[in-house]
Amino acid sequence: MTDDSGALRASSMDEEMDEAAPEGSEARDHLAQAVRMAEAIVFASGEPVSDRQLAARLPDGIDVAIVMRELQAAYLPRGVNLMRIGEGWAFRTAPDLSFLMSRDAVQQKKLSRAALEVLAIIAYHQPVTRAEIEEVRGVETSKGTLDTLMETGWIRMRGRRRTPGRPVTYGTTADFLDHFGLEEVRDLPGLEELKGAGLLSPRMPANFSMPLPPADPDALTEDEDPLNDIDLEELGLLTPRVEDD
Repeated sequence: MTDDSGALRASSMDEEMDEAAPEGSEARDHLAQAVRMAEAIVFASGEPVSDRQLAARLPDGIDVAIVMRELQAAYLPRGVNLMRIGEGWAFRTAPDLSFLMSRDAVQQKKLSRAALEVLAIIAYHQPVTRAEIEEVRGVETSKGTLDTLMETGWIRMRGRRRTPGRPVTYGTTADFLDHFGLEEVRDLPGLEELKGAGLLSPRMPANFSMPLPPADPDALTEDEDPLNDIDLEELGLLTPRVEDD
């Protein structure tokens, strides 16, 4: 004898799965289309694309984090990877293939040792003033060195310190992160990593420590004021307005 009740239950389950399948298939198709759209948006952009920009252009209700995770996984084994650059996303050459690009790259200008020292101090100590940079280095820092670093696009004037003279503070940029393959400034190598790479003497003082860069380098600290239009004009970052006669 056959178990008619078992057959009926199996038939019922098959019908339920058939009814659910289109919904699951539709959701997968919806996600796949969103991934394709995100790929096109990031590919066409000359700058890293933020989650907010993606959310504004992808279909309503789509989870941007899931979309970018899918897209990042798809590109992981390829020669081009999807990378998180600061607060945005961008396609970059896979790290293990970067040597292919450097063979034909033309080095525009080699940074001096002084410029590299200043860049490192700004990266780890930001926000930092010129006087504070000189205190760490123990020598005077020329304006030309800071100007050279600003020309690279790796550092920027970010605010003014709330101290006498209101000195300008400096910090790194998204281009700095992009160039050095960092997602955020806290991904900078630590003390042990620098020692291991031979960039620090193994005979460093016992009390030597490395500062921890800020979690959000774009946010002004409590002792900083933002740069206003007058500041920008004085610093040559804003063209003075010409009053009509």
